Amino acid sequence: MAALSYFDYRSVATEAGLSADQLVRLEKAVRAEFPHDDMMYELHVLRACLAVRDGETTGEEILGPEPGKPASAA
Repeated sequence: MAALSYFDYRSVATEAGLSADQLVRLEKAVRAEFPHDDMMYELHVLRACLAVRDGETTGEEILGPEPGKPASAA
């Protein structure tokens, strides 16, 4: 049985230019906050992706630099 999806956050993540690794890291971080509530989990991932897409923040500001990469100069 396929998992129910509430929000199409993956397409927004692509529009935002988030890497696959950044999306996985974001999903893990948000899942830790909402381990049993799939709708809240997806909503918060979507809102983070929208914020990046709309220029309100960046993936690095949300997650820090990707492992193995130095932080960007501010």
